[in-house]
Amino acid sequence: MQAVEIVEVAPRDGLQNEAASVSTANKLSLIARAIDAGARRIEVTSFVNSARVPQLADADAVVAALPARDDVTFIALVLNRRGADRALATRIDELGAVCVASDTFAMRNQKQTSGESLAAAQETVRLARGAGRSGQITIAAAFGCPFEGEVPLARVIDMARRAADANPREIALADTIGVAVPAQVAEAVTRVAEAIAPLPVRVHLHDTRGTGIANVWAAIGAGARAIDSSLGGTGGCPFAPGASGNVATEDVIYLLDRSGIATGYDRGKAIATAQWLSETLGRDLPGKLLRAPAFPAAVA
Repeated sequence: MQAVEIVEVAPRDGLQNEAASVSTANKLSLIARAIDAGARRIEVTSFVNSARVPQLADADAVVAALPARDDVTFIALVLNRRGADRALATRIDELGAVCVASDTFAMRNQKQTSGESLAAAQETVRLARGAGRSGQITIAAAFGCPFEGEVPLARVIDMARRAADANPREIALADTIGVAVPAQVAEAVTRVAEAIAPLPVRVHLHDTRGTGIANVWAAIGAGARAIDSSLGGTGGCPFAPGASGNVATEDVIYLLDRSGIATGYDRGKAIATAQWLSETLGRDLPGKLLRAPAFPAAVA
C-alpha cells in the first residue's frame, strides 16, 4: 500500500493567528491528542519574536513539557540565527526554516530579501545538522504572493535547487495564501522533485479558495512524500493578508484512507481531536468532516 507522511502543524501554524490566547496546557493537550490519533511528526511551536507572534511566546515552556517519545519528531519553526540558537538550546528534534519566494513578502515576514531568507534557511539547516538534529526548508509563497501576485515557477525551482545545497531533510513548497490550483501544484512538485532529487518534496497547503484538498491529491500524484495539515483546518499567517486555514488533517485522512493510501492516523480520533480543538477555541472550525455525518458510520 502506498503511504504518505502527514506533518501535523496545528500547534504552531494552526494556533499562531488565533486572537484569544491559548494556554500552554491546552497546547500540550493538543499535541498529546494528536499523537494519540497517530501523528508522528508535529510542528509544536516557533522560536520567533513574541512581540510579533504573541500566541507562541511560551515556546520554551511547550518544548520543555513535551512527552518523551522516541517515535515522534517534534519540530520548531525558526526564521533566523537567533531563533535557531534558542531552539537548539532545547530538546527539539528538528528545525523548520523558511525562505520566501518574493522580496516584498520576505521583508514583511522576516525583514529580509528573498535571497537573504534563503541564506538564513541554509544556515539554519547547517546549524541543526551540526547539533545532531534534522532541518528542513519551506519555500513560502511558492504559488503566489499577497503583494506581488504571480510567482514564476523558475524562481521557485532555482531557490529549491540552492536550498538543497544545505542538505535538508526535505524541501517544502508552501501555498501560503491559498491561491494554487491542482495543475499548478502538480507541475511545481514534479519539476522541483526533479531539480532536488533524491531529496523529497513536502507541500504546505492552505484552503483559502477551496482548492486545498484537490491540491493535496495533485501533489501526491506528482510525487510529494509528505503533506502538512492542521487539525480542524486551523491556521493562517499574520503577515499574509487574507490567508486562511491549512487543509484540515481529518479531511486529508479521509481522502487518503478511502483512496487506499496509508497515513498511520486513526480517523475517528483525528475528528474527535478537531472537535475538542473547536470547543477549546470557542468557535467553529473550517474542516469539512467536523460538519459532515460520519461515513462509514462506525468510524465516528
